[in-house]
Amino acid sequence: MNTKLLGSSLIISGTALGAGMLAIPMVLAQFGLWWGTLLMIFICFGTTYAALLLLEATIKSGGGLGLNSIARKTLGKGGQLLTNGLLYALLICLLMAYILGAADLVGQLSRSIGLELTTAQSQIAFTLISGLVIAGGTGVIDKLNRGLFFVMIACLALTLVFLLPDFSLDNLARVTNDDHIELIKTSAVLFTSFGFMVVIPSLVSYNHEASDRELRNMVVIGSLIPLVCYLCWLFAVVGNLNPAQLGELKGVGDLIAAFEHHSSWIGTLLSLFTGLALLTSFFGVAMSLFNQNRDMFNQNRIVTYVLTFVLPLMGSLFAADKFLAVLGYAGIILVFLAVFGPLAMVYKLRLANVESERYSAEGGQGMLIFSLAFGGFLLISQVI
Repeated sequence: MNTKLLGSSLIISGTALGAGMLAIPMVLAQFGLWWGTLLMIFICFGTTYAALLLLEATIKSGGGLGLNSIARKTLGKGGQLLTNGLLYALLICLLMAYILGAADLVGQLSRSIGLELTTAQSQIAFTLISGLVIAGGTGVIDKLNRGLFFVMIACLALTLVFLLPDFSLDNLARVTNDDHIELIKTSAVLFTSFGFMVVIPSLVSYNHEASDRELRNMVVIGSLIPLVCYLCWLFAVVGNLNPAQLGELKGVGDLIAAFEHHSSWIGTLLSLFTGLALLTSFFGVAMSLFNQNRDMFNQNRIVTYVLTFVLPLMGSLFAADKFLAVLGYAGIILVFLAVFGPLAMVYKLRLANVESERYSAEGGQGMLIFSLAFGGFLLISQVI
């Protein structure tokens, strides 16, 4: 795999590795490692296969910078409108959340150097500066993301090293909650933690010279990296905190505070990791929205830059509470967009025997049925 494809895999991983990194132990640890690990592997498998279906649809339809062109070619005008509506709702809400989260980090950083910024100023500064990176194109994002990603993984590795001396094998077998219905309810958190599919059309266009097999490997590797990171972190948290400590965790701050007695460096490392995870996720989502706007409106980079960031920034400035409530539905939107959408695209393409010699996701009809059942399972888990 060349460096360009590797960088693309890291964009996939970076988009997935966001707040889920710290949220997953808090929702899964109570059910024990065995069931938590099985559910996470199942969700990763389902989301990866859905991503491969989207890859197949992108390749066979001739590609495009965003889902707009692919949906039009495969699902017609009605499917295009529905896909665009779901995609814009999801990406704008996610970008709002990232802008709000990043503004807190920018505010803390500015205060540490003696510069006092209001929340609104921090949001505007982050959006304008990071937006320039997005406007620079996928190549710029790729190169910057590689560096950020390796620093992020180094932070995780160092944290695991600091935690290793206090690791307890006895903790791994403990289960404080054996309610499997409650376990299934966590599927929404896990699914959104692997939500990287929106970047695939952009990366296929970026790697236009790559073979179908190389693009497939790009997606698989990009999806496996977050799984390994999530599992390592879950084992570290459960192995170092007893059930009483796990029961007291109410948020990310509590989780970081619970580890600070192990080493003074852990809080700093986890805070740095959180900031980088947020930034790499922002890059992936913003790149998808920027390219979607280029694909849909066919304007120059300046106009596309404004179209991409004006709504998320306005939402974070003036209507944060309302829009953050919408984030509760992001998982449902993602199911239709990232599972049912690619499934419908591929079904129509295979039915019409379009570009049959190009890449087809493995498993044939049986795996299409699995993907349909997987999407149904995710919907049920969110309304159960």
